[in-house]
Amino acid sequence: MAGFRYALMCVAALLTVSISSGHADAEDYPARPVRIIVPFGPGGPADVVARQIGSILQQDLGQPFVVENRTGAGGVIGTLEVAKAPADGYTLLMMSNTQTANESLVPQRKYELMRDLTPVASLNTSDLVIVVHPAVPARTLQQFIALAKAEPGRLNYASSGQGTPYHMAGELFKAMAGINIVHVPYRNSGEARSGVIGGQVQMMIDAVPAMAPNIAENQVRALATTGKTRSTVLPNVPTVVEAGVSGYEATIWLGLMAPVGTPKPIIEKLNMAVTAAVRRPEVEKLWAEQGAVPMTMTPEAFDKFLRADIVKWADVVKRLDKNE
Repeated sequence: MAGFRYALMCVAALLTVSISSGHADAEDYPARPVRIIVPFGPGGPADVVARQIGSILQQDLGQPFVVENRTGAGGVIGTLEVAKAPADGYTLLMMSNTQTANESLVPQRKYELMRDLTPVASLNTSDLVIVVHPAVPARTLQQFIALAKAEPGRLNYASSGQGTPYHMAGELFKAMAGINIVHVPYRNSGEARSGVIGGQVQMMIDAVPAMAPNIAENQVRALATTGKTRSTVLPNVPTVVEAGVSGYEATIWLGLMAPVGTPKPIIEKLNMAVTAAVRRPEVEKLWAEQGAVPMTMTPEAFDKFLRADIVKWADVVKRLDKNE
């Protein structure tokens, strides 16, 4: 009996030490610079937002949040680096729809998003815009759809690569509009944008802030935006639903994840700090000017969001596979 009591006391002591250690880790965190791995190229939405938020977290938490771009394989290389990193809160992943789409689009990847990483915080969501080269004889989205249906497989559209939100938004549009247009993947958004401006491709779905200057200069023609409501940046452009494709919605959203096993107190501390940063009036104002809307969730709510998004894009990938 005495031995049993002694064993219970040891277990209780170990639990107390473990819990106390977790809280101590959170209190001391961060004690050194934190890396934010961006698995996409410099200058894109994920890179820009990572630097904006990283700067604020550095001010609020007292340590540098260093952004590192790890591009390649449609976001897989950078994501894998974070999945294999120590679970100590010092390596974070800036992620987007690309990661949820890759769960079904890239079956040979060496990680599983919801197995090897854990949600930290959501950041923002922004609309995309469907544009065509001025030479395309379509001034509305319905005219473009009619043109595509009249000549299946002749028209094409650009994206910044396989599995990116722009590619998946295009495939969702094809499926819901009932058209056959050819996907032309480029290495990055800048090259894809140049392709549609130069007329090498007829259509592109791009981030609103990135394409808005080209729309203003009449280098491309905006047909529709992809959110539930009209974009604050392009208020005169109808949504895809208003333009006649019922139920369509495709946005680009951003969030942070960490290696699975990262202590919960650190996850919660990061979530609180990120949420406070996102809710700053100056951040909300800046993002509104760029067509982005803050999106704040608890780690648990973000987990549910990610799982639902994986299912959504898996359905699109199934349609894509059937058409190949």
